[in-house]
Amino acid sequence: MKASDLKKGQVLDIDGRNILVRELEVQSPSSRSGSTLYKVRGIDIVAKQKYENRFKGDENIQTVDFGRRAVQYLYQDADGCTFMDKETFEQYTLGSDVLEEELRYLTEDLDGIVAMIADGVILGIVLPATVVLEITETAPGMKAASASSRTKPATLSTGLVVQVPEYLTSGEVIKVNSTSGEYISRA
Repeated sequence: MKASDLKKGQVLDIDGRNILVRELEVQSPSSRSGSTLYKVRGIDIVAKQKYENRFKGDENIQTVDFGRRAVQYLYQDADGCTFMDKETFEQYTLGSDVLEEELRYLTEDLDGIVAMIADGVILGIVLPATVVLEITETAPGMKAASASSRTKPATLSTGLVVQVPEYLTSGEVIKVNSTSGEYISRA
């Protein structure tokens, strides 16, 4: 596969290590003769080490074949987070350090989680595009505030802090973009 075809959530085989792609940044050339660079940030699934590298757009990269399975988040303990396959009811545990970013969006009733599984081992998860979370703490709402007015910080049920419109209050349920961490709308 060419570097230009890379997507977030894929698993790469680099020097015998399985790297889960967390972020992908495209850097356009500043001159005509330059080539587009693809900056990959990820994590080594086995060693749990961070990985960062740049690839040229036409460079070939080896990917790992894995299955995608719909899973349900069950619970978090000292070993990590446990997920259950919705078809086979098989349980998989994934370390909390691998789920650093995803933990801020995980709730027990979250639907649409997809696990990447290779050789019976869970490599990582992909969250749905939007998640529904409850506001647990924020400044009191203003009655005269309009939808296009200023924003204020709000702490959500998972500990995530997002900027929300001033008219929202504690206890309200909102939709959040799981990729950017931004407020979308009321749920």
